[in-house]
Amino acid sequence: MFSRRQSPPSPPWTDDEKEKHYYYSNNKDTHFNNPHLRFGALVFVFLSLWLLLLLIWFPTKTTPIVELDVDLVQKPQQQQHVHHHLIHKTQNPNRINTSTTAIAAATTTTTKSPFTVPTCYPSVSVYVYPLPAKFNLGLLDNCHILNVYTNMCPHVANRGLGQPHPQLGSAASWFATHQFIAEMIFHARVENHPCRTLDPSSATLFYVPFYGGLHSSGNFKEANLTARDELAVDLVDYVQSQPWWKRHNGRDHFIALGRTAWDFMRAADGPDFGANSLLNLPAVKNMSVLTVERHPWQGSNQQGLPYPSYFHPSTWQEMVAWQNKVREMERPHLFSFIGGPRKGLEKAAVRNEFIRQCGESTRCMLLKCGSGASKCHEPSEVLKVMSESQFCLQAPGDSFTRRSTFDSVLAGCIPVFSSPHTAYTQYKWFLPGDGSTYSVYIDEKSDASKRIEGELLKIPSEKVTAMREKLIELIPSLTYAHPNATNLGFGDAVDVALASLAKHIHTMI
Repeated sequence: MFSRRQSPPSPPWTDDEKEKHYYYSNNKDTHFNNPHLRFGALVFVFLSLWLLLLLIWFPTKTTPIVELDVDLVQKPQQQQHVHHHLIHKTQNPNRINTSTTAIAAATTTTTKSPFTVPTCYPSVSVYVYPLPAKFNLGLLDNCHILNVYTNMCPHVANRGLGQPHPQLGSAASWFATHQFIAEMIFHARVENHPCRTLDPSSATLFYVPFYGGLHSSGNFKEANLTARDELAVDLVDYVQSQPWWKRHNGRDHFIALGRTAWDFMRAADGPDFGANSLLNLPAVKNMSVLTVERHPWQGSNQQGLPYPSYFHPSTWQEMVAWQNKVREMERPHLFSFIGGPRKGLEKAAVRNEFIRQCGESTRCMLLKCGSGASKCHEPSEVLKVMSESQFCLQAPGDSFTRRSTFDSVLAGCIPVFSSPHTAYTQYKWFLPGDGSTYSVYIDEKSDASKRIEGELLKIPSEKVTAMREKLIELIPSLTYAHPNATNLGFGDAVDVALASLAKHIHTMI
């Protein structure tokens, strides 16, 4: 930076001061009557003043070359803590926001991504089946009936990202994304993915982009089971008729679903709870199935896929800016719980206990959900509570998993699980094998579950800092990047899924 520009200095003498200036002798008039001496003196003074001005305006300094270290997004920062559990205190913004200023600040020192950028060759080459529209995009024509509980038209906008959410930050990166829309975002990402091939003969993976979750959400109440299963049966018939299916009998094929496996595993001799039988069809059992919740005991061909949260960046600079922001968030609450009561004996017991303990604690922030208008359905409110909390309680919802787990990772709030099936047995391709590095486990049937606050207070501050840093490290691989992104500069959830699928399928064929 240049120093602030100053007016040129005044000449070192004035007419009134000539007699006093020490540069001049008593016979100065005699010297300056010589025109050559007078000219030479003026030239000397001019050059001296010019040199002085250059030194003032352009000071010599050494600027160190600074590069963004990969460790900034992988290792905990050392810092002093005022309180055992109020870690890394800075001023908290009024809203969760990723401003262009923050992004610029994160990128002024480097033009190189600090992340390991995934590559495609040679094992990851994906062919996307051009399915008839009735299996995916054609379903969107009736988006208002794709869910028996809500109008899905706003949620399928922007290729599944939903509506831009300016209260969260940039409208280009933050969206009110529906929790059961992963299949649509996944499809959009793979269509624009650098590992996609248009030549099926060179493909190592075959992606069948069926919007099974959207279809099943609108058919829960269909009493005719044949009609409920009809589209899934048609899909299998279509795929099995393709020449590339026959190459490995479908073992190199996969499908991604935005709802839990339970919604596609209705058994012929079991209860009818609104599901179809897609995952029980013999051909589909040959395929790999990515789903936001796998069946813990019967899902041998199923792999957990992260629920989508609200952040969909297009560049690694946006990701780094958000990670740095998460590190700096003020967290005045020891723990929080966002959720409402549930029906059913076990679900009700866990939820009610969490609500009771959080409500009675001065260290807990409770955002209680229920029917009607609720802040639980407002993304900015959800992330605000999580970003102000050290720990986030993650009780099972209608099933074992919950989208809230991934919201808490995004906000840097350490998840507290009460069932191993909420995360540990679900997302093995995405989460560390040692759950204690990023989360807390308190068995719902243990005595410790009756004193959650006390258990959390036992955790040393150094451990809390390390766990949060691990969460921050995980954010990129649990995030669905914007489908239009090119040269992303980091591996997102789709990148992780494709690389893991390629490795998995290689052992199957």
